[in-house]
Amino acid sequence: MCEAGVMKSKTYKGDVNSWSQWLELKKEGYTKVDGNFDCSNVKLISLNELTPLTSAPEEVNGDFNCSCNYLTNLKGSPKKVGGYYDCSINKLTSLKGAPKIVEGNFYCRYNKLTSLKGAPKQVNGCFDCRYNNLTSLKGAPEKVNGDFNCKHNNLTSLKGAPKIVNGYFDCGFNKLTSLKGAPEKVNGCFDCCFNRLTSLKGASRIVEGDFYCSFNKLTSLKGAPKKVNGYFDCGFNNLTSLSGMPKIIKGDFYSRGDPINLSQEIKKYRDRIKGKVYL
Repeated sequence: MCEAGVMKSKTYKGDVNSWSQWLELKKEGYTKVDGNFDCSNVKLISLNELTPLTSAPEEVNGDFNCSCNYLTNLKGSPKKVGGYYDCSINKLTSLKGAPKIVEGNFYCRYNKLTSLKGAPKQVNGCFDCRYNNLTSLKGAPEKVNGDFNCKHNNLTSLKGAPKIVNGYFDCGFNKLTSLKGAPEKVNGCFDCCFNRLTSLKGASRIVEGDFYCSFNKLTSLKGAPKKVNGYFDCGFNNLTSLSGMPKIIKGDFYSRGDPINLSQEIKKYRDRIKGKVYL
């Protein structure tokens, strides 16, 4: 017991597998969890002051899973999570209250988010915000050490995207007309398929993995990365020219499904492609 009768903060050494278990631990003065915390699929509507209920732990050193509930915000959430953080399949319209630092992956897919404001400032794993109603990436972390996946949203711009993605960057199945705002560097693959792109201007200059821009409205490859260390797939567009092709493609080149035969055009650039060509 501390001064003025206030209970001293205590850390529970183990996993918490239900919200009811946590409520009992709260009565004993526990405020932190040195293990995993799972309150998924229990019909929670809030993580903060649920009638007589108190908030989630201040810190969780393992994984924190509050997915498959009815949450509309993340107020009352832990301030720091040492593993992954999963708030997928809720009714979130905001990420306000999310931890500032997540050491593992951050999942907020299958919600009703229109903005990433309130998202963690630092994610040392992957960041997955697929299947929301995002129209902007403002609020996203500046650096993601794993993959960044924002496909199946309503994005018309990549402004606000992380500057550095050390894994896969996937912005497919949106309404993008431009790649302006894309990460400066992607150390994995870059996927912008199934958008409304008429140009690749704004694409990352160097892509360490594959580059996919198929199923758009491209007529040329102007603005493409200067160097792609994997495959380059630009099939199913409206290509009439391959001008703007990367200076180096270390993998194969795919351009199937375009309206004209590019077999003559490809001869101008064949020396740039280290792999095979598929037209």
